[in-house]
Amino acid sequence: MNTTRTLCFVIAALSSYAALVYRLCQARRSWRDSAYRTLITTLVLQCLTFTMGAVAMGGGSFLGVGNLAILLMHLSAVAFCVSAQIILLRWAAADAETQRRSRYWLGTGIALNVLLVALFLLADGPGRPATDFDTGSGRPLVLTYLLVFIVSQAVPCVTIYRQCGPYARMTDNASLRQALRLLSVAAVVLFLYCTARTVNILTAAAGVDIGLWKLASNVFSALGIVLLSLSLTNSSWGPSASRLLEWAGAYRSYRALYPLWRDLYESSPDIALEPPGASVSDLDYRLHRRVVEIRDGWRDLRPYIDRAGPGRDLPGRPVKESSEELRQAYAEAAQIKRALSAKAAGTVPHDNKDAGDFDDRDTDNFGAEVAWLTQVAAAYSKLGKAS
Repeated sequence: MNTTRTLCFVIAALSSYAALVYRLCQARRSWRDSAYRTLITTLVLQCLTFTMGAVAMGGGSFLGVGNLAILLMHLSAVAFCVSAQIILLRWAAADAETQRRSRYWLGTGIALNVLLVALFLLADGPGRPATDFDTGSGRPLVLTYLLVFIVSQAVPCVTIYRQCGPYARMTDNASLRQALRLLSVAAVVLFLYCTARTVNILTAAAGVDIGLWKLASNVFSALGIVLLSLSLTNSSWGPSASRLLEWAGAYRSYRALYPLWRDLYESSPDIALEPPGASVSDLDYRLHRRVVEIRDGWRDLRPYIDRAGPGRDLPGRPVKESSEELRQAYAEAAQIKRALSAKAAGTVPHDNKDAGDFDDRDTDNFGAEVAWLTQVAAAYSKLGKAS
């Protein structure tokens, strides 16, 4: 159990240091921004919190004082939560009200830390076993100390969660909006940590052993801190990640369209503006070309598409269980397959689709066009396997 708890502290600490180093790389151009300096302070306190947590798991004293690592972990955690609340306020606005509320949170944090130090000393913290600060061991002062600490963590989680939604709706910055949404998820997970930690303390005080469920607080803490680290750095890596996801989606579509494009190209080589190549260095251009060439190849096939020909439903699935769009994709894929065979044989159906457009599809919306052709291409590939 101690190994799992130590691992959770190490994961939280590593994610904190990674976020801190990532943000420090931007210090040269951002240091004059007060919000950036507050963010760095938040990340430093976050690193200190979980470094002290990992040290405390080793047992013994720190700097010659018993349980000092535990006290420092709790004090830095309070300061870290206050700093996170202040950075959220500064993300939302930079006005007199923000300054007033920031001073309020700062004063509250100082008061809480003074209270925790006083309770720690009154409870003879340096002389107590480290396990007392895990369970409380039924000691009123230690229990009070632990519950005050949990409340100091839970309240910012609730306020941050309540503020993230309205702030996300207020901003026009997409990466900041994404960061706020991720921060709200982190606040929920960290509130679950507070809840699980409270259950651990109260069940131990009541003499109830909940076994491995004690680890839930550590798991929630590590997961919440990882999410928090991501949210505090999202404005930097978020746009790059979004572009990467968009590129990956475009590449999947480009690959998915290949079987349909290949057969149309073999039937009508003139549809290609330039010789086919495997490079995806200019993926947007190549995806646009592939869509255009599929449409041109489809257009060349129209004299061979039999209007009276039967459609095809999803292989192995009853007609009534197939969505209308999927049924249409399979029907058009089947028409293309038959038209390719008819063109190869030189057979022109009497009732063909030599006139008209593509069944009223909106070809001006490129994203919708790619999504539709991808469905048709997937149906075309499955029909090839089924036949």
